[in-house]
Amino acid sequence: MKGLNKKGPIVMISSYPPRLCGIGTFCEEAREFIQKQNPDREVLVISHADGAGEGVFPLIDMSRHDWWRPVAEKVEELKPYAVHIEHEYGLYEFYDDRGKGDENEGFLDLLIALGDWPVVVEPHTVHGRMRDAEADFVYRLCEGADVVLFKCHYQKWRLDWSFSARGWKTPLNIMVVPHGARSDKRWGLHEIPGIRAEIGLDELPHIGQHLVGLIGWIQSNKRWDILTSMWEGIEAEIKERTGDHWDLLAAGAMRDPNHLHEYEKYKMELETLSEKGLAHYYEFIPRGDAYYKVMAICDFIVIPSLDETQSGTLARVIALNKPYITTAPMEGLTAQTLESEGGLLFTTKEMLRTKVIRLACDEKLRLELGENLRRYLENVVSWDKVAVQYEEAYRLAREAKLTMRPVELPLEF
Repeated sequence: MKGLNKKGPIVMISSYPPRLCGIGTFCEEAREFIQKQNPDREVLVISHADGAGEGVFPLIDMSRHDWWRPVAEKVEELKPYAVHIEHEYGLYEFYDDRGKGDENEGFLDLLIALGDWPVVVEPHTVHGRMRDAEADFVYRLCEGADVVLFKCHYQKWRLDWSFSARGWKTPLNIMVVPHGARSDKRWGLHEIPGIRAEIGLDELPHIGQHLVGLIGWIQSNKRWDILTSMWEGIEAEIKERTGDHWDLLAAGAMRDPNHLHEYEKYKMELETLSEKGLAHYYEFIPRGDAYYKVMAICDFIVIPSLDETQSGTLARVIALNKPYITTAPMEGLTAQTLESEGGLLFTTKEMLRTKVIRLACDEKLRLELGENLRRYLENVVSWDKVAVQYEEAYRLAREAKLTMRPVELPLEF
């Protein structure tokens, strides 16, 4: 059977750097650790046309309605051990001349075309409450793939509820594999002054020794303004309680021109705070070591997102064992905060204000949350552990092809 090539490569299908894309960055990092787990096997990538690098085939051209054909042909040529696909709706949506999208029909066509090979799909967006079109897509996705990887347990039990309510059979080929986080990016306190100097923060006037971080891509759903609008009063209360000056460090860049208005708004608010010696804006591309270093110099991070788009940011926070505050209820953000016990949650502006002041004034709490994140990283979400789970998914997918029996895993509840 051609779908069981023991010596073949693992072929990932995804967006890929240098594209400024969270899924591309995820794939790059996942590939590194999958390769580490499989030292005697190539790990290759079929990417969109703007991907590049060794072992990368930039074949996905979303201007074609049949973009998936060259991808399927390349997989056939590579004869893989397993195919591992990163899915996000926007990556595979074809738009016709009227601007009408195909609701990822091409992606489902790709799964049919790859039917002879062990296929694992890792969808990065699976909402708890699904629109009809999304529910239909996820149902057909689970039919077309051998194994489907969800990021959180709640996604799996909510899917059972959603599908049962529609009178549909719940797919049993779903594994829960968390978003991986690096365990090799933790710096000691003695190294932080050197990182601050490297970034150039020590050259800024009035920069505080204590920093609250807003870090990452700047866009409307990240809502930095929730914190910046209150920061002056928050800083004053922290200083009154502790005698210490705390700065707000907002660092990142805009990647989508559609968010120019928010980018300009946030920068203007930060410039006003900067003139008062209360905040600083640092522009950089949130990728690679720079992303980790900018976070590392902060005492804690605030993630005031208003939708489910922050798994990459949170993975880096976890990698650094950095205490954080984030919005709730917010699907994966809330789930991982509860599971890790490494962050605080807020649902109102006043709660955010209270939690920021509390965390800034309580070093013992910061250390406790950081220690919880260390355990969560080492025991649950480190990339080394995630790569082993990927290996199990490949094994299950290959077994399904060999036995002609679908994968059946237990439900959550």
